[in-house]
Amino acid sequence: MQTKLKIDFVSDVACPWCAVGLGNLTQAIATINDKESIELHFQPFELNPTMPLGGQDAMEHLTQKYGLSEAQVSSNQANIRAKAKEVGFEFHPDGRKRVYNTFNCHRLLYWALQAYGPAAQYRLKRELLRAYFEDVSNMDEAETLLCAVDRSELDRAKALEIINSKLYENEVKLLETHYTDEGISAVPAVILNDQYLISGAQPIEVYQEAIAQALSEASPSE
Repeated sequence: MQTKLKIDFVSDVACPWCAVGLGNLTQAIATINDKESIELHFQPFELNPTMPLGGQDAMEHLTQKYGLSEAQVSSNQANIRAKAKEVGFEFHPDGRKRVYNTFNCHRLLYWALQAYGPAAQYRLKRELLRAYFEDVSNMDEAETLLCAVDRSELDRAKALEIINSKLYENEVKLLETHYTDEGISAVPAVILNDQYLISGAQPIEVYQEAIAQALSEASPSE
């Protein structure tokens, strides 16, 4: 069946709400009768593009960025952790220790889509989120990313080549610029057929209604 609905999921691997939104969106798609005609793509957005190698202590980062107390941050994280569990992500009970730069993750995700297609990119996205929030791994280490590649059944040697080079840097930066120029300043952001924007991690029902409406308006691609 030809694609009638392209969904662009603009997000960052470092965004816990993106995991929640993805879980809800995935469940919504699973309920659609015409789901075979839906194609999900992941698009890059960096919450912390200037984060240096080594990252920053997560509690320090979140209290500084949002002006919250440690107690408020802990409460917010517990809320996110509960919502993530509802949609299949078992976040580490102690929370992530550090916040990392995710540019290499986005380069690998771009490669996965171009080389293997949407299903492979989806697998890698899930595995990178797992590494960040479930395993609380060091996202600066190549081995962390390569293990996610392995679990996604993609080419480890090619992934290492990408990590150790500048491959796909320009492509990812152009995409990031495109979406920020389109007015996206927070993620997740879900775009249906380049026309309809859904901001934030919405409930399953919101995604279901939007997808059904978009499919009803779409015609099969040539």
